[in-house]
Amino acid sequence: MGTFKDFDAPVFKDLTSAIRALAMDAVQKANSGHPGMPMGMAEIAEVLWIHHLRHNPGNPGWVDRDRFILSNGHGSMLIYALLHLTGYDLPMEEIKRFRQFHSKTPGHPEYGYTPGVETTTGPLGQGITNAVGMALAEKILAAEFNRPGYNIVDHHTYVFLGDGCLMEGISHEACSLAGTLGLGKLICFYDDNGISIDGHVEGWFTDDTPKRFESYGWHVVPNVNGHDPVAIEAAIEAAKQVNDKPTMICCKTVIGMGSPNMANTHSVHGAALGDAEIAATRPHIGWHHAPFEIPQEVYSAWDARAKGQKLETEWNIKFAEYAEKYPKEAAEFNRRMTGELPANWQSHVDSVLNQVNAKTETIASRKASQNAIEGLAPVLPELIGGSADLAGSNLTLWSGSKGISKVNGGNYVYYGVREFGMSAMMNGLSLHGGLIPYGATFLMFSEYARNALRMAALMKIRNIFVFTHDSIGLGEDGPTHQPVEQTATLRMIPNMDVWRPCDTVESTVSWARAIERKNGPSTLIFSRQNLPFQKRDAATIKLIDKGGYVLSEAGNAKAQAVLIATGSEVSLAMSAQKALADEGIHVRVVSMPCTSIFDRQEPSYKDSVLPKGIKRVAIEAGVTDFWRKYVGLDGAVVGIDSFGESAPADVLFKHFGFTVDNVVKTVKGIL
Repeated sequence: MGTFKDFDAPVFKDLTSAIRALAMDAVQKANSGHPGMPMGMAEIAEVLWIHHLRHNPGNPGWVDRDRFILSNGHGSMLIYALLHLTGYDLPMEEIKRFRQFHSKTPGHPEYGYTPGVETTTGPLGQGITNAVGMALAEKILAAEFNRPGYNIVDHHTYVFLGDGCLMEGISHEACSLAGTLGLGKLICFYDDNGISIDGHVEGWFTDDTPKRFESYGWHVVPNVNGHDPVAIEAAIEAAKQVNDKPTMICCKTVIGMGSPNMANTHSVHGAALGDAEIAATRPHIGWHHAPFEIPQEVYSAWDARAKGQKLETEWNIKFAEYAEKYPKEAAEFNRRMTGELPANWQSHVDSVLNQVNAKTETIASRKASQNAIEGLAPVLPELIGGSADLAGSNLTLWSGSKGISKVNGGNYVYYGVREFGMSAMMNGLSLHGGLIPYGATFLMFSEYARNALRMAALMKIRNIFVFTHDSIGLGEDGPTHQPVEQTATLRMIPNMDVWRPCDTVESTVSWARAIERKNGPSTLIFSRQNLPFQKRDAATIKLIDKGGYVLSEAGNAKAQAVLIATGSEVSLAMSAQKALADEGIHVRVVSMPCTSIFDRQEPSYKDSVLPKGIKRVAIEAGVTDFWRKYVGLDGAVVGIDSFGESAPADVLFKHFGFTVDNVVKTVKGIL
């Protein structure tokens, strides 16, 4: 990959000055951004990207590339400068359009916008946690596919992070687990510049970071001069020699390095330097070029296209040899990395669904979820499970589960009590490719994981978040554990499909659709208590895919009202339908396990399920406001707009009005 003898000191300075110049010029042109970190980490970036990072700008998706994560994503001009200089499809015009509408250089790095950006970062601490997931993915896939002499999965995950990432609690969750799992291919660079937005951090951040990471079981390289390429090179080489521990390289840097008057101040963290300071900085760093002007010799020194193509070609030759010796494994690896499901997937799903429907079981939907995993997982080796210390309650284990440890690969992660860390690691597992992660906790504790769920939706990645104990129905644990507003607020996340199935059949369908969904995450919400099986014909089962459907018609009469329900309240709606019919009131029952999918249907279908002009009542053990979009101001909602209580579930459902009598009364009240 090259040595320092390849570059004399003046050329090295020009390479790093190019980063500093692009950072300060782009931020100045946008009059917005964070120049301090890119200017402070320029030497670290040069050593890593030119001498160690295995990547191919001509093919950002090469499967065995090293992954680079800018966890301190506010310094986005650093990665944009690196991608531009090394030859990615990021022309100077996009650098000039930094932070502008629909540019490839948004304010924080966004997955899917910029070639070479591996994950969306900015919410501090999540980038390093995504990276832990990526390094774990590398470990899992290497254990499964590598053979003697053929390490076809063999790459590092490199991370830049700062004080903010280390202050965020999620970094403790993820880095602790990374040490426990011995993720030796994970190498992090801590930008220890002592400055955050509010100023010098010693007033609020005095952790002994090296000792902290040593206690996690990391290999730590302390006190590295982040502006000395020889020291940085030595630290990286030392990190690469340690295979059973992740590495934290603690780099002492000066924020805004090169700025004669603003370096080492919080003023340079998140604002443009200003024309006068930029004019003073140029000669100070030996850069005598106009804004956005890069000499050809600097471009040539940075250009990684030929080297990257050579690396990928060498890997392709190795993989071709691997495919000759291990054709089955090679075909499976290719399928997995392209994200395609097995050829027999649909027939297998149909078979599992037929078996579930034939059993007509009345069980908790969390148990129905476990049965669905048991049925579907045998043909999905890419399915990676896990739970935040609640496997026995979430029922996420199945007979083929194999726990991942420091010494073994597998398909199940014991995340410990780390809901946020789990969810952001799952994002990393998904982003890496070759795996479909699912992870679980109680629905109430989705609150801890909320921002990682949002990031999954923002990035449009295939991820499955499993939440059990979905309502006051969990009973005696009381209001601290009883979700009320959580299902509604999860539905409010754009591009998040939220399923709340009512029985075994809907639970199986929700799992199949979540696994199949390539362009976004799914949330599956399950009950603790038993839910009655609902009878359906084959045509009705197919309609579950539409997110909402007519489960039971109003007999032979025209419906006078429509009852809309989800999850455990569907059986209540069915009982209320019968009671109303006994009084001569005929209603239709609509099960709506996934409102977002229903909303995406054609207007004609939605009108056929929820006809215009017919009054509607929604029934769900959660906040009521969400359902107004379906019932209107002249409809009604049987819900709960207060916190729960500690009592047996049947007592709570009666207390909060989830009874046949109350539903009948509510329907009568709107007719």
